[in-house]
This record gives sequence, structure tokens and C-alpha cells, in this order.
Amino acid sequence: MSSNQIRVMVAKPGLDGHDRGARVLARCFRDAGFEVIYTGCHQTPEQIAAAAIQEDVDVVGLSCLSGAHRYLFPAVVEQLRERGGDDITVVGGGIIPDQDFQLLYDAGLKAVFVPGATLDGIVDWFKANVKPRE
Repeated sequence: MSSNQIRVMVAKPGLDGHDRGARVLARCFRDAGFEVIYTGCHQTPEQIAAAAIQEDVDVVGLSCLSGAHRYLFPAVVEQLRERGGDDITVVGGGIIPDQDFQLLYDAGLKAVFVPGATLDGIVDWFKANVKPRE
């Protein structure tokens, strides 16, 4: 792994089993030159945080289509904080109503991507806003 390569974990918290978008993003990130870890579906916030720290990722991308993002995304951020992973960037995506964005930003997410966001736009945001950890 080169020292300037972004290391991203794509995770699906909760009971949402629809992972097509997460898989598309994981492949997109890989094709953009990022190192990608995909945790699969049905992960708890605790499992995601533990894996992010163990894998020493720079960013966690959470995907949720079930509506549970209001609870699950902040829970992942809190689990990272409790485990010393405050420096890991957390972003979210999926079916997220505009009125929930501020709640997620207040909880510590750095970006929220919804249907209509382009893959190139997401990759560009990562390149501009995520710095590989030392």
C-alpha cells in the first residue's frame, strides 16, 4: 500500500440487506485507486467501529436504505470515538431525507450522499476531503 492511498471501509449497518449500491461504490473506490474493505450486510455499529480500527482505515462509508440511518450512523461515530477512532472520517449514503442531513452532520458525519450523487463526484469529494492517516 502506498502512503498516499486512501483506505476506505464500506459498511452496511443494521438489518438492511440491499447492498447493490454499496458494492458499486466499493468497486468504484477500488477503480479510483483506493484500498477498499467491504464488511457486508447486517453489521452492528460496534462491529463496524472495531473493524475500522483494526483495518486502520481513513474513512468509513456507511450505506443505509432502511430508514435507520438516524440511529445507526451516529452510533457508528460514537463507537469510533469510544474506541479512539476519532480521526476516522465517517460519511453516509442511501435513502436519506434532506431534513435528516443536519442531524447526521451534528452527530459527526462529514458528508451525506443520496441518489443522484455521481460516482465521480463522490470520488472527488474523498480525494479532496480525506487524507490518508500516518
